[in-house]
Amino acid sequence: MSNSTAAATELKLLSVVIPARDEEGCIASTVEHLHVELRLQNVPHEIVVVDDGSADTTWTMLESLKAHIPSLRPVQNPGPHGFGRAVAGGLDHMSGDDVVVMMADESDDCRDVVRYWNKLNEGYDCVFGSRFMRAGGVIDYPKIKLFLNRLANAFLRMLFRIKLNDTTNAFKAYRKKVIDGCRPLLAAHFNITVELPLKAIVRGYSWTTIPITWRNRRTGEAKLKIKEMGSRYLFICLYVWLEKYLSCGDYRRIEEDRASKAGAVTPAAGQGVRLP
Repeated sequence: MSNSTAAATELKLLSVVIPARDEEGCIASTVEHLHVELRLQNVPHEIVVVDDGSADTTWTMLESLKAHIPSLRPVQNPGPHGFGRAVAGGLDHMSGDDVVVMMADESDDCRDVVRYWNKLNEGYDCVFGSRFMRAGGVIDYPKIKLFLNRLANAFLRMLFRIKLNDTTNAFKAYRKKVIDGCRPLLAAHFNITVELPLKAIVRGYSWTTIPITWRNRRTGEAKLKIKEMGSRYLFICLYVWLEKYLSCGDYRRIEEDRASKAGAVTPAAGQGVRLP
């Protein structure tokens, strides 16, 4: 991994953005477990949960949780709705200097959030979790979704010439400057899960990958509808691909910023690859 962290900027507050729609069966346990883990590990944090037009009691539960979890910041998205819009709304309301985007259904392990925080503090701009590298794993992944996931990620690896093998996973971490540098965000739905990491890579931010674990939700219904997302994913992927090859570097991070961080992170082989 990194062999030089002397110039890394120390982070002061972690924001965790959680989009939620009709998650009354799990939102309380997700927030509570996350808060306990971050508090035990002494991670200064805020939890920004964006209620994306829930028709159940999700918002009422969030308001109740706020009474005993002071770091919780519930936000309502009045519409239009969509996973990407909810994530973007959470990013607009965050106060931290870094952020982890996390699912509301407890499929993501809150212990991995702490690992993201520690890794960002080594100086990386982004930390991407992979469920499909050594020490990573999935539990109860539906077979058809697993097949389509591996197919889509293989396509992205070839299209962008990157080693990241879990681009489509939403559970990732970024410094705030990366989020600002990737705006405007275009994806209104689950395709934001590929827009953010691909833009960050193409625009020249440093990154690394860590193994993470994923468990299929135990309550509620999955919000990702595969048949509705194919063209949306393809649009975002081609948009960023065109930026990479046709924009002449107009959107890459400015050279002054890169020079100021020189020596902050030296990624290991296969990690933190900056595309030409």
